[in-house]
Amino acid sequence: MLILAGFSGGQNFSENNRMSKYIKLKKGFNINLKGKAQGTLSEDIQPATFALKPTDFPGVQRGKVLVAEGENVKAGTPVFYDKKMENIMYASPVSGEVVAIKRGEKRKLLEIIILADKEIEFKPYERFSVSDIRNVSRDKVQEMMLRSGVWPNILQRPYGIVANPEDTPKSIFISGFDSHPLAPDYAYIFDGQEKYFQAGLDILKKFTDGDIHLTLEASGEVPRVFSQVRGLEINKISGPHPAGNVGVQIHHINPINKGEIVWTLNPYGVIQIGKLFLNGRYDASKYIAITGSEVKNPQYYKTYSGANIGKFVGDTLSNDHVRIISGNVLTGEKIDKDGHLGFYHHQITVIPEGDHYEMFGWIMPSTKKLSFYRGLGLFSFLNHKKEYTIDTNLQGGPRAFVVTGSFEKVTPMDIYPTYLLKAILAQDYDEMEALGIFEVIEEDLALCEFIDVSKHDVQAIVREGIDLMIHG
Repeated sequence: MLILAGFSGGQNFSENNRMSKYIKLKKGFNINLKGKAQGTLSEDIQPATFALKPTDFPGVQRGKVLVAEGENVKAGTPVFYDKKMENIMYASPVSGEVVAIKRGEKRKLLEIIILADKEIEFKPYERFSVSDIRNVSRDKVQEMMLRSGVWPNILQRPYGIVANPEDTPKSIFISGFDSHPLAPDYAYIFDGQEKYFQAGLDILKKFTDGDIHLTLEASGEVPRVFSQVRGLEINKISGPHPAGNVGVQIHHINPINKGEIVWTLNPYGVIQIGKLFLNGRYDASKYIAITGSEVKNPQYYKTYSGANIGKFVGDTLSNDHVRIISGNVLTGEKIDKDGHLGFYHHQITVIPEGDHYEMFGWIMPSTKKLSFYRGLGLFSFLNHKKEYTIDTNLQGGPRAFVVTGSFEKVTPMDIYPTYLLKAILAQDYDEMEALGIFEVIEEDLALCEFIDVSKHDVQAIVREGIDLMIHG
């Protein structure tokens, strides 16, 4: 990998920005799948129910419910909080009636489901004061963000958990593109949100004396939403996935040392913060992409956070024997056909279910298979533009941890993922720290799971290590 300082592109960025670094990655792997959403927006289809799931929020352990079944709520009404950080409110995305509060083992809060009012956009929402962004204090900003429901958009590194409002980050990072398989196009889903993105940035500046970094893809045009932003440090990055992961960008631009904290946001979170202060409301509307090889017409839909996905996928599937994923195929969550969109997700992916037996499937070379290993996915490494259909078949079960050196080839960070994972399994705290546990979360090593010949749940192991570091 190569880092060149002082990058200067031809884009029309504000003079108030600094063009900082150009990062060229060689390590990684692109998973090119069939079914990318086209740049078309479906007719207005709104589901009946929306859900808020505490399990979506990293670090939330004990959700305390603030509403009861049968109670009416407005968009922006707090519905639960985490007992560890009681000042952070998690708010209803829409107005309507609370119809279900689902719990799991030991009464763990799993889901709060809201039956939405008809014509959602014209129904009640919690009102917040519209502020003069230039003169409002950090304390006032923080109080409003905590009460309104926008705060959970801010995640902190290390550990990738909802940020503690009492901390002061050394810097804030925003990734301006998504390199995951079939990811939505940010130029499309955030088009027209320029003033809200800038307002959100102006608010975030009140929380740090350091830089706010926006990292963009080196190839192609800069999305309009980012083209006129002010007061940022602009970085460019090229290379295969995981180039779009904010953890990789932090590693190469401003690495985290022990005792330091960095905040990260998706552009959607920045925009949502901007809308709160410019419009005085919690606006959970978003564009989502319905993607995957089993979708007849992959395209975009406008909805709200936590939407029931039944209406979006019900009549668009080519068959019923499918896996529906909230998010992407690497890091997303399996959900039912009447499940709900995850809080941080902007896509639904539908691929074939892989519960069939394929004789010698794990070793037979094929020109139709996508594989990181050249001997298995014959010629797939030569045709990088070919789109593949993959299913959920693991081609075998868990086995001994085989050290192949492959994990290092798909991890563009100066860490040793194989040894880090072994340190986690051994619960060796000193080794975990020395080998980079502060630098990674699940998505940063998701490709290791994809190529792992030993079939380990690498992302679950990473979260286990993070939990060990947090709770001891």
